[in-house]
Amino acid sequence: MKPFLGAVQFLTRFPIRLSQAVDHSATIPWFPIVGALIGAVGGGIAVGLGELVPPAVAGAVAVAVVLQLTGAFHEDGLADVADAFGGGTTAERRMEILKDPRHGTYGVTAIATSIVVRVVCLASIAAPAALFAGFVAAHTLGRATAVATMAAPPARHDGLGAEAARSARPFGAAVGVIVAVGVVALTSGWWVLPLCLAAAAAGAVVVGLSMRKIGGINGDVLGAVEQVVECTVLVTVTGLAAHHTVWWG
Repeated sequence: MKPFLGAVQFLTRFPIRLSQAVDHSATIPWFPIVGALIGAVGGGIAVGLGELVPPAVAGAVAVAVVLQLTGAFHEDGLADVADAFGGGTTAERRMEILKDPRHGTYGVTAIATSIVVRVVCLASIAAPAALFAGFVAAHTLGRATAVATMAAPPARHDGLGAEAARSARPFGAAVGVIVAVGVVALTSGWWVLPLCLAAAAAGAVVVGLSMRKIGGINGDVLGAVEQVVECTVLVTVTGLAAHHTVWWG
């Protein structure tokens, strides 16, 4: 139970106090499960409010609640990567920008784009079951892809990315990813195949870009992977929901 609580403590703003520090490597396999729970909260809000207010309003509130729940943890990484990759001309300069806590035009634009894409996608999914399943899938696969990304070489030997690469246990991480796929299959049925393919493709694009720009990954890149995958999965769900239904809806 402690590794799970450690993952919740790391990925959310829940005021969890642990009597002893938890080995970070033990929490990593739980990241996708925490993502699924976050997605379930957001999905429940979107579906519930959708019965009372227009879909766009329900989607915006759901995204806003999730942002508060996670402290915009992954959005911060996305903004840093956008600033560094968009404004840096050398690998060294990009690494300097990644360390800068301030956000520039590229970063603000990236966060705004992510929020707009998510809200518009949620507003476009009419079926409540598909809306809930899509929210869960996006957050689950976002964290699962970030966990898988930890296998990539770090850009430097210190920082969150390097720590994640050192502490990630391949077997435990693999179990976490497999469980994540199972969760998505349970909530989405056969949609799990195109959703996993979309997540893998989106993650590969971000990792490939990071390898080219800074020679590896870091903690900010992991956040960017989660965000890009989350948006890509929701876009994919929007397309699927326009022509198909989930098995339980």
